Amino acid sequence: MAQGKQTPRQKMINLMYLVFIAMMALNIDAEIIRSYYDSTKALNETRSLTEKKNEKIFEKTLEAKAQQVPDTYAQPWEQYKTLRDKINLLVSDAEKIKVLLKKKSEFHDKDPKTGKDIDVSENFAALNNNEATTEYFFREGDENTPSKGATDLKARIDDVRNYINTTFGNNPQLKDLVERANKSLIAEYPKGKSPNEKTWFQNKFYHQPLIAAISNLEIIQNDARNVQSDALALMLQEKVDASIKFSSYEAIVSAPVDVVAGKPAEAVIMLGNYSTSNKINISGVSRQENGKGYASLNTGAIGAHTLSGNITLTDASGKAQSFPFTHTYNVIAGPQEVKLQKGLLLSADKMNVMYRGLDNPVTGSILGADNSKLSLSAPGAVVKSTGPGKWDVKPGAGNILKITLSGTDPYGKALSQVFEYRIKNVPPPQGQIRGKNSLTMPATSVENQQLQAVIPDFDFPVSFNVTSFMVRVPGRASMQIQGNSLNNAAGLFKNLRPGDGVYIFEIKATATGLGDQRIGNISPVLINIQ
Repeated sequence: MAQGKQTPRQKMINLMYLVFIAMMALNIDAEIIRSYYDSTKALNETRSLTEKKNEKIFEKTLEAKAQQVPDTYAQPWEQYKTLRDKINLLVSDAEKIKVLLKKKSEFHDKDPKTGKDIDVSENFAALNNNEATTEYFFREGDENTPSKGATDLKARIDDVRNYINTTFGNNPQLKDLVERANKSLIAEYPKGKSPNEKTWFQNKFYHQPLIAAISNLEIIQNDARNVQSDALALMLQEKVDASIKFSSYEAIVSAPVDVVAGKPAEAVIMLGNYSTSNKINISGVSRQENGKGYASLNTGAIGAHTLSGNITLTDASGKAQSFPFTHTYNVIAGPQEVKLQKGLLLSADKMNVMYRGLDNPVTGSILGADNSKLSLSAPGAVVKSTGPGKWDVKPGAGNILKITLSGTDPYGKALSQVFEYRIKNVPPPQGQIRGKNSLTMPATSVENQQLQAVIPDFDFPVSFNVTSFMVRVPGRASMQIQGNSLNNAAGLFKNLRPGDGVYIFEIKATATGLGDQRIGNISPVLINIQ
């Protein structure tokens, strides 16, 4: 059908349609860039958590073991330090590239006048700019000619991967580390593996907007840090499985059993770590149970006596190490001599401090006297008797609590003494899954987990019930979950991949045993996907 000449009105309507379509396209682009930007920020936060975990937990553990058992751990520690330095250089170089690209694209994180974060919408032009990325990675913008910056970045990536293959390639227990490095730390596709017959750099950076380039560089940094974390975990796992596991702890006090009035005396206090392994044998004792030796002391004659023996440890290589011990003790006469001693005694049953708002059990005594006639007072605290010479003390405000113990010695003389204790708040609970606040598991297992809040190694009957929490995964907005089950967020975990992190934070809980005390901030939990 023939078309007649368009009227000015029809031309205006057509022009308005074109403008409307262009505005819709611009809005879609802005939303895509915002999504990219949010995902990149989440990747950056996950990398920060991984770096802290590597430095504060795994790295310190491996270093300590290298000092304690050099025959077993010295070589892995030296190998790890070289790997760490190479990864630090790679992460640092990638960070410098991000800073340079932002500067050339005129991207600004914060307002120079107010110091506040600038919204993504105000950086749209910079984040959508592909000129800086193309100019940096390709010489004169030619997609077939990588720049020196591109080849330098590739060299850093190759250096880390090649070191892992050379150093750990023949170790079957580090096979997973080598495989992950060969899969994630690459800057070129294996032969015939390109998805579109283009090079790795072309797909990642040629004509790519700034936000895509920053995101791809952040992925390189994340992969490098996760490989570093894998190396630490596997090095420790390899050696721990082959060694005796010292998993039990006990306070040890070494002090004179008799002291002379007015003479200096000193006690040595330490934390003992022991194992129930059958590779440890103790001589000079009556029996051995759960890694401990028990010796019956000779109390038949007054005077000095000596207990001695030997602890023999057989390590994974079959080598026996010997640790001799000696203890001298004095046998004195019975109650008649005790009655001649004077002085007041007071000890905290569970700790050397008092916890605010909790019933802290204490015991007091006068040597040789009737402890049922003792009295105890503590201004600023609630005191409740629980038996002869025993009380529960609940401190209130302040930092120091002065407790006065009063009584009568065996000769009828009244005695009174003040003891000072520090008052501390109850420590904040930790978020945990399977008893850990940082753990690794397959993506399919995440939704089956239960979130807990606990205060580790806390001797008081305090418990928590998690009521809600926030959960975040790469590429998705944070979601608030009610209750303590991750099953309620199962939809978030469908597309998780190895190397991703599930970050659980803003954990809320109710407490039993804290009275009206406020619960402190509960620390977050990080799940690394394997």
